[in-house]
Amino acid sequence: MRRKYSPPHHPQPGLFDGLDDFNERLDRGFEIIPPERMADIARSHAQKPEIDELPPLQASDRVFFMSFGSGSSGNCAYIGDRNSGFLVDAGIDAKKVTSTLQANGITMDRIQGIILTHDHHDHISQAYAILRANRHIRLYCTPRTFNGILRRHNVSRRIKDYHQPIYKEFTFKLGNFEITPFEVLHDGADNAGFFITHTSGHTMAVATDLGCISPRVDFYMRQADSIVIEANYDPHMLATGSYPEYLKARIAADNGHLDNNVTAAFISEIISPRLRNLYLCHLSHDNNLPQIALHTIEEAISQRDDALILLQGLRLVALPRYAATPLYTL
Repeated sequence: MRRKYSPPHHPQPGLFDGLDDFNERLDRGFEIIPPERMADIARSHAQKPEIDELPPLQASDRVFFMSFGSGSSGNCAYIGDRNSGFLVDAGIDAKKVTSTLQANGITMDRIQGIILTHDHHDHISQAYAILRANRHIRLYCTPRTFNGILRRHNVSRRIKDYHQPIYKEFTFKLGNFEITPFEVLHDGADNAGFFITHTSGHTMAVATDLGCISPRVDFYMRQADSIVIEANYDPHMLATGSYPEYLKARIAADNGHLDNNVTAAFISEIISPRLRNLYLCHLSHDNNLPQIALHTIEEAISQRDDALILLQGLRLVALPRYAATPLYTL
């Protein structure tokens, strides 16, 4: 498993801004292992021990999560509670985001901010459209990420009016959430994951694009009740696929993308009964399949002696590339 920390390379043009967009095909959709299937998997391991269930969240303490799309064609997700929320990235059509939220009873006046993981096109392309239509929303990203947006993308300079600088390892607040940006390795101008804590005590770690498990990723993921982490490619599919060799090397680099095996090995190492939700994001259109990613994770966890406990309490989902997910209660 690639766990060593490598200093990020100097920023280069966004070769990952649309890796899988050649010859667009219909979305393969997404896959979720149904609860009954997870129960069957769990029963197949070891003998049934006593399980201490985590206490359910109270109705007033519920945290919600929804993905509007995840992949090199566009990324955006919603995290919120009954009073407020925010978007993680803004690479999905603004009208789709707004209408999908409204269909789930969430109006845009409850969205307090957009937090950006990095400056690649598939994560920022709709940021200004959302901000311009909802002037109360602020754009939270590091100064280097913001400068990368202005330097590399054709975006109105008026976006400066909405920018709220944030800094890695410095916690900021949005509504009932505390958010701590942390370092991840990818080839953007400046790349961040987010560790999110709700007043209910629920914790969530998000890392959408990264090439290896750095120490900060390891540190925050171990503390999370819910995780969003990349499972970008299957190594065999990438090696035998049609991408040119330089692109294969960039994807597999320590500041590229995570393969299914690395993600699975890491999750199987850190998983405990506290982890209730695991969302696999940014699956490659050409070098992965949802069922392959899910099976790889499932097999890795199944090697644990306590697989029964771990699988019974886990929601495991591969996020869709184009379609919105249901509004999940965490």
